[in-house]
Amino acid sequence: MSMNVKPVPALDNKINDIRLATAEVVNERILPVERRLWGWLADSANATEEVKEEAKELRVEIQNHIKAEKLWAPHLPEEFGGMGLSFLQHAYMNEVLAYSPGAAGLFGVVAPNSGNQKILLKYGTADQHEQWLRPLTEGRTQSGFSMTEPMNPGSDPRSLTTRAVLEGGEWVINGHKWFTSNGLAADFFIVMCRTNNAAGDTFAKDTLDKDIGATDRRNDAMTQIIVPTDTPGLNIVRGVPVWGKASSHCEVIYDNVRVPKENQLGGTGSGHQAAQDRLGAGRIFHCMNSIGSMWRAYDLMIERMTTREVHGGEKLEEKQFMQGFIADSYMDIQSARLMTIHTAEKMESGADPRTDISAIKVFVPAAYHRVVDRAIQTWGAAGVSGDLPLAGMYQGARTLRIADGPDEVHKILMAKLILRRYHAGESWDFGN
Repeated sequence: MSMNVKPVPALDNKINDIRLATAEVVNERILPVERRLWGWLADSANATEEVKEEAKELRVEIQNHIKAEKLWAPHLPEEFGGMGLSFLQHAYMNEVLAYSPGAAGLFGVVAPNSGNQKILLKYGTADQHEQWLRPLTEGRTQSGFSMTEPMNPGSDPRSLTTRAVLEGGEWVINGHKWFTSNGLAADFFIVMCRTNNAAGDTFAKDTLDKDIGATDRRNDAMTQIIVPTDTPGLNIVRGVPVWGKASSHCEVIYDNVRVPKENQLGGTGSGHQAAQDRLGAGRIFHCMNSIGSMWRAYDLMIERMTTREVHGGEKLEEKQFMQGFIADSYMDIQSARLMTIHTAEKMESGADPRTDISAIKVFVPAAYHRVVDRAIQTWGAAGVSGDLPLAGMYQGARTLRIADGPDEVHKILMAKLILRRYHAGESWDFGN
């Protein structure tokens, strides 16, 4: 079943054109070959070299077509080979390309490279752009993001203990990370380190207060540092299994790792703000991606209901339980989509989106989980097989309730921000 995308009257022509062009690529170039592109990953240990090579050639062919259609790298400016889209334009594009799991990489926008590219673009120097950003955008290198630590709660950046000490002209890094994304393939990591502010290096120290009203400034002195993965002392311990399968999320030990001071991104102490810049936008894009996946799961569910005969020839669509699934999933998708679009509009306008970002970060993955769960139930045994994308979606939806901040932390932040407004003598304005 193809994705049904038509112009939205309320959107401008450019966004509509982008959505239609993206849907055309997804429907005509990607959906017909999904199994050849990614089917082998379900049993990668037994996949033949011929199958892997065919998948690689297909990826390159599709990527070249996407570049020719000027749909490559929507998150990057044109000078770095991207589309130069606004935040909202990119968000609307994401819901379409995410209809096919894995398609984001074919459009040149896949974590952690895309997030690292945005941080390098904003915080990097001209020299860093040429040394690290440009090869990354051109696909000549890979990157990873190294922040989470096994002994500390990932939801509290103040607890991070990996430290970088400035000795002469070098940062000396010691620490223990895990779930360092893309660790097995990366040529360099962006590493979140605790640092002391260097003389003459200043940075605004109110970023955490803006987020949660905290008075503890332990995480003010955080700095992100570029570390090539072949640097002596950087030891990749293992790929951490995820959902019982091998992954490229790695456990990494930094043992007196030395890199030039010039490898730091932004001013000393700017790491927390850089992480927030990355995560705030990333949460919205994750939610739009989830909506695209929900859209696909919904179409698959309806396809099954309208074709599957049960109990003497009746179609599943005639059963009231199934009709309830149709209505419930429709409400979940529409609610999630409108909440996310509202948040993206608020972020692009320059208004304060923090409460809304946390709200969608909680609501959308939960809605995604429910929508996929209903689709799996409708398909029965086939729903949990590798023949459909639903099992992967189910795992992805559950993981999103932890990634980029667990539900509970976002609910606490929402409550604090809302109560702050009421304590200031205002009520909440749901129209803005």
